[in-house]
Amino acid sequence: MTRSTRSRSVALLDGPAPPRLLVAPAARANSWEDVADLAAGLGMPLDDWQEQVLQAAMGERADGRWAAKFVGVSAPRQNGKSQIIVARELAGVLLFGERMIIISAHETDTAREVWTRLIDVIESNPTLEARVSARMNAVNREQLTFGVGDEKQVIKLKARSRSGSRGFSADCLLLDEGQILGKQAWGSIVPTISAMPNPQIWLFGTPPTTADDPFAFSRLRESSKDHAPRHCWLEWSAGDQDDIDDPDVWARANPAFGVRVSYETCVDERGKLDDDQFRLERLGMWAGAVVRRVIPAQSWDDAGDEQSVAVDRFALGVEVGKDQECASVALAGQRADGAWHVELDDQRQGAGWVPTYVEALVLANPQIRAVVCDVGGPVAALCEQRAGVWWLKGSKVRVTPVTVKELGSACSQLLVGVVDGSVRHTRQPQLSVAVSIATKRALQDSGMWVWSR
Repeated sequence: MTRSTRSRSVALLDGPAPPRLLVAPAARANSWEDVADLAAGLGMPLDDWQEQVLQAAMGERADGRWAAKFVGVSAPRQNGKSQIIVARELAGVLLFGERMIIISAHETDTAREVWTRLIDVIESNPTLEARVSARMNAVNREQLTFGVGDEKQVIKLKARSRSGSRGFSADCLLLDEGQILGKQAWGSIVPTISAMPNPQIWLFGTPPTTADDPFAFSRLRESSKDHAPRHCWLEWSAGDQDDIDDPDVWARANPAFGVRVSYETCVDERGKLDDDQFRLERLGMWAGAVVRRVIPAQSWDDAGDEQSVAVDRFALGVEVGKDQECASVALAGQRADGAWHVELDDQRQGAGWVPTYVEALVLANPQIRAVVCDVGGPVAALCEQRAGVWWLKGSKVRVTPVTVKELGSACSQLLVGVVDGSVRHTRQPQLSVAVSIATKRALQDSGMWVWSR
């Protein structure tokens, strides 16, 4: 290995490094300058790259709600992610009227570091400190209260574990160490904000190691890259083809290079870490999405056709989440050129809407030949048998149940169809996100597989 012999400690770019990945939803207005001005007024001026994060994340829709409900920030350590957290939580109290703001990290020391920064800012500003009506600093019980009664606002530090994270209901949830936020914990966090009128969840972190369970961070990254609605992602990292010994690459991967991260620090780490460690820890390089794609991204993109439409052999498929939290109705049919067309017809919270909706759809479109359901799964709650025939409950819609063998065959045929070009879709964001995270579940002793729920 040949290392650079250049010795320089200045930033190598004209201004801060732009993110290598940036996905931000369209917005009608933006509050980022207000947040940056507030932080500066409190004696905590933000770096240009930190302001860029705010600009991507703080967009507002025409209805006043956040354009981005989920925000992810991936950058190497020591670049200043904690300062963004402090600025966002103070803005929540002082600018946005948020009643509950929760900060959390997997490690207590990491969470306490953010908490200490917050307290330092408050104690350095007497006017702000005067607004604090109650304060608790006990470990794992940290809490700041502003105001009283109906005007009360709370910033709380909350521990989380790998196994679960109940009680995270908040207007703004700021989760540090996002790369250590597994599936079970994420599954218990997200529903807690569903009832909030305008929630926002932030995940901050670094690329995961092989020992981490980064389900949430990895999923947010992949969903954002597939342009899922209300998803935002910013990532500072080196590219796969970059020379990891080039200081210019170091500067591009570290937005605070020359400010918080020095050239000497990078040289020192390069000597102490092996190649993989240096790529991960200092260059922010992801080894690959932890949620491995079954359907290749390029094949799915090649199968996209915004003008695609089915003209014959129509069928509907109905599926329900395992906790009945949402349901989807999909359409498949054959195109005029013989290829198969698939699309998401509708998707909503809950499942009770499905029978009435599908019945109206079938009555209005007699060319629909079948309504297909896996009656061995959660959708069974919407189905009933009458005289040995399956129907959607309370409707006149007859259900075509699929056997396990038929389901396995269909899953394989879909994969093959996307790869060989015989299946087309219209580039719907929800469907693209689902495809990006879809994994296989083996059917015991059959040699077949189906899509994992």
